[in-house]
Amino acid sequence: MNATIVVYGSSTGTCEAIAEKIAQKLGCEAINVQDLTADVVNNNQNLILGTSTWGAGELQDDWYDGLKVLQGADLSGKTIALFGCGDSSTYSDTFVGGIGELYNGIKASGAKFVGAVETDGYTFDDSEALVDGKFIGLPLDDINEDDKTDTRIEAWIATISPNL
Repeated sequence: MNATIVVYGSSTGTCEAIAEKIAQKLGCEAINVQDLTADVVNNNQNLILGTSTWGAGELQDDWYDGLKVLQGADLSGKTIALFGCGDSSTYSDTFVGGIGELYNGIKASGAKFVGAVETDGYTFDDSEALVDGKFIGLPLDDINEDDKTDTRIEAWIATISPNL
């Protein structure tokens, strides 16, 4: 596996805990997006980026500065996988919209995106994270479907690992 880092934005600790779990399974480090710098981006071939979703499908607050760091970096040739937390019951019309905002902010960067997930097994009405009928990254609802989180992470890691 090439140099890989998990970068997360978390306000309540849920996305942080998931990021730590993903990093442990991949054998790499997880850092808060507040600590994301151009050097961190340059020193890692693979970026696993995670955000929680707030309000009407918005990024976690710390990600707005992190997105600027990514937009100012050379991401061409890098591999990016996205994951995010959301509430599919209360916010079913903006479920994991933060993933979509993150993707939209860097999709033209020249990076290779991996880890799209089928919508089967998810209950929601709409999501900005849908690209060509799939989630552009791993959606997790650790509020209403915490019993599915570990299985979903395992399956997702199995699909992204060959690309890292």
